Amino acid sequence: MQTQDKLTDKQLSDEQSREIAETIREELARRRISRQALAEQAKLSLSTLEKVLGGRRPFTLATMVRLEQALGVSLRKSAVVVTSPAANDVAPDSLGSYAHRAVSWLEDVYITLRPSFGDKDAIFAYRTEIIWEPKVSSLVFREGDRTDAAYEHTGEVAVPHQSGFIYLVIIKHGQHRVITVSRPTVAGEMYGIISTLRAGPGSQLTPVAAPIAYVPLKNVPKPSLGRVAPDDANYGLYRKHLRRTVEESFALFLPA
Repeated sequence: MQTQDKLTDKQLSDEQSREIAETIREELARRRISRQALAEQAKLSLSTLEKVLGGRRPFTLATMVRLEQALGVSLRKSAVVVTSPAANDVAPDSLGSYAHRAVSWLEDVYITLRPSFGDKDAIFAYRTEIIWEPKVSSLVFREGDRTDAAYEHTGEVAVPHQSGFIYLVIIKHGQHRVITVSRPTVAGEMYGIISTLRAGPGSQLTPVAAPIAYVPLKNVPKPSLGRVAPDDANYGLYRKHLRRTVEESFALFLPA
């Protein structure tokens, strides 16, 4: 026990501390969360967080691990090694080589919101569950409660450390559908872009991109699913989430 305490209390070098501080500041900017919120999630005092981010105190392994768990990202460089997860608990390199414990904060049931492709004034809402699948050693997502049940999808979740974004990917018979979203806000919402095919008359398919939002189910007391019209009680809330995607620059749609 004393040996473990000494390990976790070990101070990192100045160079390692600077690299970790820079990564944390980038994550705070991407997610639009405050240092106070991060300190609370990591169960650290705000004073401690301010000192390590400002270079007035070096990071310890214990502090770094707490921040990794709160942010769900690896802050470690090759020179900093604490533990090595079991091989079947790490996603493939093609999905970001993330450990299960590092992304467990993503596991939840979400209300998925995007514009309706068939009605310009409506919002299409359905359920998406993100869970760890041991058989494939990665996060997967599963859609449900769609009015067009034939198009419910299951796919893989990529969480690369470099970009700071999350990708929900489907590759079926050579066809691709990709959803790119931000890392969760403090409230757990994720915002981004869906790139897919819109079904038209007969066998006609048209490439389409649209804003998309994932809102934790627990954040909506009485969720509406399906094609949500303007007279629905949740329409205003759903529209606010979709507008936030663009208004707060989680995603950009450039003019032709």
